[in-house]
Order: sequence, then structure tokens, then C-alpha cells
Amino acid sequence: MTRIDETLVSAVRKMSQEAGRATLGFYGGAVAVERKSDDSPLTAADKASHTLILEALRRLTPGVPVLSEESSETEISERRKWDTFWLVDPLDGTKEFIKGTGEFTVNIALISGTEPVLGVVHVPVSGVTYWGSKGGGAFMTQADQAPVAIHTRPADMNRLVIVASKDHAGPRVEAMLKRLTTASTANMGSSLKFCLIAEGRADFYPRLQPTCEWDTGAAQCVLEAAGGAVTDLEGRRFVYNKEQLTNPSFLAFGDARQDWRALLEG
Repeated sequence: MTRIDETLVSAVRKMSQEAGRATLGFYGGAVAVERKSDDSPLTAADKASHTLILEALRRLTPGVPVLSEESSETEISERRKWDTFWLVDPLDGTKEFIKGTGEFTVNIALISGTEPVLGVVHVPVSGVTYWGSKGGGAFMTQADQAPVAIHTRPADMNRLVIVASKDHAGPRVEAMLKRLTTASTANMGSSLKFCLIAEGRADFYPRLQPTCEWDTGAAQCVLEAAGGAVTDLEGRRFVYNKEQLTNPSFLAFGDARQDWRALLEG
């Protein structure tokens, strides 16, 4: 496995920030949007970030393959042979980018076997970067400020903060939110939802609508390094390089002592 040290972590952080600056070159004006085969949107910002990260990772770790949301079908078909690889979403939250909300991120994860062992999530508009590694803790920084260690918080079940997708909450999550009258809700796009839990500002993120591995890998690593977890609805830890890149439904949370599935089911 690629050795995870401060040099590697620092290089990937800087790479994510450079990719973030590349996306901002297309942000705030009229956005030309293409449609991919699954009808998801694609912009010049996605492409610019993808190209920058792909070239930078190949220089940084020449022997480690890269799987990006914008990879070719050939690369996607080859990835089942890989033991270690980079998993990249060059612009997570393209819909938020198009709408101009600022709630989009650059996600870069290192996958070893079936687990994320290094994850970096950068927020271009705010300049905030989150990162975490297996056994190395989780951190965040803004611009050139000193890194701050982040941790999940114990859940107060009478004052929960639940994060949900603006566009993909779904009826079961909406029913839960109506039922939990003392809980507050933070609605936002992209992998920022995981990061709010990682830094102790939220408690629970249930996701029952489709996602792909590149949507979750980096943020899962940050959340796990901060003390949280991401599981399927049966309580099994989320894994990667599956036969299908589509994820099952999942629960992301900061306090493993609580029965979050029971909360969802009511």
C-alpha cells in the first residue's frame, strides 16, 4: 500500500485546493451544461478539475491508478483488478455549482483493498479543507490557517441536528424529519454533510437515494478518522471497489452508541 505520511497528505491537500481554484474559474456566470449517459450534469469545471487532479496524482504516485467520476469506461472496467487506487470526484455537487449555492466540493480518497485510508474534501468557495487518514485523526483548515483537529460529538437525542440532501432526501427521510419535532435540519449538497458530522456540528445523515463510490470515499474517511461511521442499513461498514460502483442506502453518524436505523424507521 502507498505509505501515508505528512508529505503525501500535504501534497493531496494542495492538489485539492488547486483543483478548487480551477473550478472557481467557471463559477458565478452562465454555465454550459452537458448531460452524461445517466442524465447527470457535466460542466467545464468538472473537466478542468478532473484533468488537474489526474495529472497531479500520476506525478505524485506514478504506480497508483486513478478512478474518477469522469474516467473512461475502460478505466472503470479495469478497476476491479486494483488493490490500491485513488478515488476522485473532481466536482461533487455539480447541481449546487450550477445553482451557485457554493455547496460543492473536490473529493480525493486513497482506497486500499476495500476501505478508504486517506480522504481529502476541499470546499472551493469557502476555502475550507477537511482531511483524515486511517489511524491519523481528522483535521480541517481554512485558507492558510493552522490545522485544527476535529471530532464527532455525543448525540443529544432531544436536540439532534440531521443533515439531508437538498435534492435527494426522499419520503422516508422526510417522514422521519416530520416525526422528530425536537430535531433541527441542515439541508445541503455534496459531501459537506459528512464533514458537518465529522467536526461535531451535526449528528446524523441518512441517505436512501443512489450515490456512487466517488461521492462518499473521501468524506467517509474524514468522518471515520473523526470518530464517526458510515454503514449500510444492516449496520455493515461501507466498502469500496464493489462489483457495482453504485452505493446502497447508508447511514452516516457521529455517535455509534445510538440506534440510528431505529430512529429512521420510527
